Amino acid sequence: MSTAPRLTALDALHRSLGATMTDFAGWDMPLRYASERDEHNAVRTRAGLFDLSHMGEITVTGPEAAAFLSYALVGNIATVGNGRARYTMIVQEDGGIVDDLIVYRLGEAEYMVVANAGNAQIVLDALTGRVGGFDAEVRDDRDAYALLAVQGPESPAIMKAVTDADLDGLKYYAGLPGTVAGVPALIARTGYTGEDGFELFVAPEHAEQLWRALTEAGAPHGLIPCGLSCRDTLRLEAGMPLYGHELTTALTPFDAGLGRVVKFEKEGDFVGREALQAAAERAESAPPRKLVGLVAEGRRVPRAGFPVVADGKVIGEVTSGAPSPTLGKPIAMAYVDAAFAVPGTEGVGVDIRGTHEPYEVVALPFYKRQK
Repeated sequence: MSTAPRLTALDALHRSLGATMTDFAGWDMPLRYASERDEHNAVRTRAGLFDLSHMGEITVTGPEAAAFLSYALVGNIATVGNGRARYTMIVQEDGGIVDDLIVYRLGEAEYMVVANAGNAQIVLDALTGRVGGFDAEVRDDRDAYALLAVQGPESPAIMKAVTDADLDGLKYYAGLPGTVAGVPALIARTGYTGEDGFELFVAPEHAEQLWRALTEAGAPHGLIPCGLSCRDTLRLEAGMPLYGHELTTALTPFDAGLGRVVKFEKEGDFVGREALQAAAERAESAPPRKLVGLVAEGRRVPRAGFPVVADGKVIGEVTSGAPSPTLGKPIAMAYVDAAFAVPGTEGVGVDIRGTHEPYEVVALPFYKRQK
């Protein structure tokens, strides 16, 4: 028996705006409002407004909250300053990635872990299962928050019109409590688009008021509502991994080229340490495959799962692919044999339904914003 998808606090508003809705990780979410390309380009050149209320918020409190999170996750959470955030991961004992996360330190002994929508329950269960022996509490706060995001070069100007919070002092990967358009919010400066931007955690009953205020403040700056489809092409251009594509339980952070998030130097043991040390050694000596960017010479679009080929042999697999509005060409991320991972390697193609289409191997990301 199928379960009806969950609805965000903005569901009726999305439908009133004519959004095309889709079931994503058990939630009914806006895929697009009009043109995916226009929404993508708005974020690159002006600003876009997203509903991200499907993400999973988990609060961890208590005297040993930091020590617990440093044990449960691969990062050193004890070194996260008050009001700062950190990108990290939670892994299995064998080092396989369960999810990638952002951890916000909200107070002396209070942290918020934000998990991907499809993994939120899995992460919650894992944290709950690992907290034994620590003076800390894990709380499911998924229903306590709606999450809106303003992304794009005009986002600081739009936000300054609706808040007196110190946005200039808010660094990348930081968060501070404030009032936005009269609504209490945690204002975070993170994002998943490759652009500057803000994510606003608010009570669900305030979501519509905030959306309308941001829409009004953003109108002179070209802000438009944006769906999940352009969010995917934006993160792909920025070389940002997506769980289930570039990150899976079959891969360790080192396999994914993200070994930097694993902090072996932190105090105490942590889940997956032994397996991750072995993975780090393998990655240093002879990595089997590396994550690379591929840019099409033609117009055919590669999709996840398509084989990457060279010299008539399969040398890898596409993990994400789409037309790039910014580059004007199809692009992809793929894991390929290390011998073919050097940018400019010739003779590499993607098998698209039996035809080997030529692709250029490039370093990630495809796009980097001008600071």
